[in-house]
Amino acid sequence: MKYCCDCAALLEVRIPEGDERPRHCCDRCGSIHYQNPKNVVGTLPVYGDQILLCKRAISPRSGKWTLPAGFMENGESSLTGAIRETKEEAGAVVIAKKNSLYTLFNLPDINQMYLFFRVELANLKFSPGIESEEVALFSESEIPWEEIAFPVVKTTLKQYFQDIKSNNFPVRMFDVHHDQSRKISTKVISCSDS
Repeated sequence: MKYCCDCAALLEVRIPEGDERPRHCCDRCGSIHYQNPKNVVGTLPVYGDQILLCKRAISPRSGKWTLPAGFMENGESSLTGAIRETKEEAGAVVIAKKNSLYTLFNLPDINQMYLFFRVELANLKFSPGIESEEVALFSESEIPWEEIAFPVVKTTLKQYFQDIKSNNFPVRMFDVHHDQSRKISTKVISCSDS
């Protein structure tokens, strides 16, 4: 961020009085521009023993498989955003129950948080949206594990297939970190009773 979006003056990065972090500050109008993590919301759409996945038509990870997800918009709840993203990317209508929150991932290294909701497909009418090359249902043995786009998606899928055996679906929160060699570590930091 270079210019103030309130008055167009050049911004200075400094720690404002009463704060502890560097912020983009405008000396002309006094605005402080906070940059906060982005929320990515998505669904784990289930139909019987199958999961609906989308093959990405956009970067990053174009051509890889993922759960339908995207950035939450202003003015919407996380669940509403996840349902919207599922409709946009997979053309699918889903049903969310009260206990639909399933996995939450903190990615402080890239300033993002992912939330996935466990939902059911309302019907088998689905089709690729503009961000998807293909949309398909997969059973556990059919999932192209080596072609999954993101570690958070792979973790969510593996957790689901483990939980389905006991029909117990606790909400889990994970911290995801990248080391200097870009190796990824995922650690459970919270798990609810289901």
